[in-house]
Amino acid sequence: MRYLMWFLRIALFLLLLGFTVKNTETVTLRYYFGYEWQAPLILIVLLSFALGLAIGIMSCLGKILRQKREIATGRRKYHLPEEHG
Repeated sequence: MRYLMWFLRIALFLLLLGFTVKNTETVTLRYYFGYEWQAPLILIVLLSFALGLAIGIMSCLGKILRQKREIATGRRKYHLPEEHG
């Protein structure tokens, strides 16, 4: 199973590397008030993905922390031992 996972990781890396090599053209992002930013296409795609990932994680963080707090309160209320792991 470990070899299969390494094979999949290497295949994914090579797929992304090929995508990166094929998309090196410079593109221009135009903002309001005449602002522009020029960067390689792959950089813009990866930054967009990372920004979306960060926004998604931050949007779930409040609910996760609230659930952890409720679990801790329930454990104290019912005198249950803490689980580690």
